[in-house]
Amino acid sequence: MHYLCRMNTENQNAQMRKGVLELCILAIIAQQDAYASDIIIRLKEARLIVVEGTLYPLLTRLKNDGLTVYRWEESKSGPPRKYHQITATGMQALAELKADWQELVVSVDKIIGITNNQS
Repeated sequence: MHYLCRMNTENQNAQMRKGVLELCILAIIAQQDAYASDIIIRLKEARLIVVEGTLYPLLTRLKNDGLTVYRWEESKSGPPRKYHQITATGMQALAELKADWQELVVSVDKIIGITNNQS
């Protein structure tokens, strides 16, 4: 029983993290144009572990939705690299996602009993 409970918690944790990846990826790209490996490093530093198999479909979806574009740059140490840039539509979506995230955090904090000292 203990093992099943732990596995369920780990799955829920992974699902919560996946749910915020779009917000985090847009925020990273909004700070500066980014190569996929740079994005993975930033996500890992924030303990939002992600593998390339998760990242690339998300980057493709963001591009197809008009939230990002990319450009190719020659690399000094290998093949050309695809750098992702946020679009004006992406900046608007990021602002909306940030607001939605803040609203969600406040709502969940109220339910689980965490007080927030910010006004």
